[in-house]
Amino acid sequence: MYQVIARKYRPQNFTELIGQEHVQKTLGNAISSNRLAHGYIFSGQRGTGKTTVARILARCLNCIHGPTPTPCGICASCVEISAGNSIDVIEIDAASNRGINEMREIRENVRYRPARDRYKVFIIDEAHQITKEAFNALLKTLEEPPEWVVFILCTTEANEIPNTIASRCQHFTFRSVDFAELMQRMRYIVEQEGIEADDDVLSVIAQAGEGSVRDSLSALDQAIACCGNTLNVESIRSLLGMFGTESLRAVAEAVNQQDGTRMLEIVDELERNGQSLQHFCRELARYWRNLLVAKIARKPTRLIAASDNEQKGLLETAHVFSEEDLTRYLNLTLELYKTMQESLQPRLHLELGLVKLVQAGKLQSIEEALAGLPKTEQPALTASARPAAPRPPAFQAPKPQPVVSPSGDIRQDFYQALSKAGLEHSADAIQHSEVKLNGQELLIRIPKAMMLLLKDPAVERVAAQVAGKPVRVRLEAGENISAAPVAASNEKAASPERELRERALSHPSVKRFQELFPDAQVRTVRNLNE
Repeated sequence: MYQVIARKYRPQNFTELIGQEHVQKTLGNAISSNRLAHGYIFSGQRGTGKTTVARILARCLNCIHGPTPTPCGICASCVEISAGNSIDVIEIDAASNRGINEMREIRENVRYRPARDRYKVFIIDEAHQITKEAFNALLKTLEEPPEWVVFILCTTEANEIPNTIASRCQHFTFRSVDFAELMQRMRYIVEQEGIEADDDVLSVIAQAGEGSVRDSLSALDQAIACCGNTLNVESIRSLLGMFGTESLRAVAEAVNQQDGTRMLEIVDELERNGQSLQHFCRELARYWRNLLVAKIARKPTRLIAASDNEQKGLLETAHVFSEEDLTRYLNLTLELYKTMQESLQPRLHLELGLVKLVQAGKLQSIEEALAGLPKTEQPALTASARPAAPRPPAFQAPKPQPVVSPSGDIRQDFYQALSKAGLEHSADAIQHSEVKLNGQELLIRIPKAMMLLLKDPAVERVAAQVAGKPVRVRLEAGENISAAPVAASNEKAASPERELRERALSHPSVKRFQELFPDAQVRTVRNLNE
């Protein structure tokens, strides 16, 4: 009768165990020094060797040469325990024997000595499914068992074990098996089985197992049944429902080229080929994660579960993205996967999510935006140096009309014209400025903190009316300007609002903001104390 690979190559001693060196070393030392506990909890993800180690421990305790960390494997006790029919090693599936009556039977069974072996070992699988009442029934026995009894509780959810039970046992956490160790183990098995499989094939199978040795070996068994003695990577991917790096790289290329049409075509291809859209989204999130790790590491690394050829491709693709971009894409894909888990229209959500990735590729960081600002010797751009923004027809400047009776004082005339035009804040700024008309240019020297008040297209139109001809307004920052006040008949009394505005504009933070964003305008100032 055929025996599946996962059972045929199941470790029979600690030396054959992979990925759990901390468990192997601790239990081996405990057996050698005769410091055995009466209760153990083995926890970890599926297929990492919990039940296997429990059986190995039972063999170590009951071997004819034991207790020993290296059981012989040929005595009656070792053979029976490996076959699962030892009378003194009782394996219980707590998924179907979880009630108080089953625990009472165990409690009664504990009272009797082993029929032949040195220890009576109870291996309870899926222990987290035992009911609270059943745990309570087992509690006293587990706390003070006879000297010939050892309990081993195996579980994938250690948090479900009551603290009263956990505190009476030694707890070992089983890790997921490293990708490189899993690949090495499968290379050994395919050599023993006479199967031809390159690293790319074994990489796909190992990725399907996600750190579980049993799952990976089950996938290997399925691949052999499908392809025979020569395993083909494309056939294996199709069999296991895996996505090749080509389809995932197509998404990255579409993001880099900002091609939304290509994204929709990818979803259509998946739909027509009957692929699971949720599974594709999950694999895409893993792909972005691997690209991010490759970008950070900048060389092949064990942190990526992939073959050397796949890692080289990841490094080439990651080169065209920044770490910030890859982090953003990973976050968006994880959110998309979460949404698709409950979606009744997965195609719609996947199309929308992939288009969002394209749009996210067009975003610019604030650092890049600030770095792209034009640099001048002066912190603020002058009106003559700033490129004029296109104006809607409704706001086109009218032809300048000369002032009929100018007073001869360009500064006073400019002040009055600004006041009549409703530009009171700009008129207030003229109070603290020096104004001089030089041909086609109106020069205004003004404190830097008040320059923003005159950066208004309407100011230039009023200046043209006062001068009677088109002029350019040039602002020049100056300090300690001793401008004579405008005639008292035209000067308005300083209002509290005006003083509040001047204090706000002279604040260092406001000045710094004006330097960074020279085209910004302060339209309203509000007193937060009111």
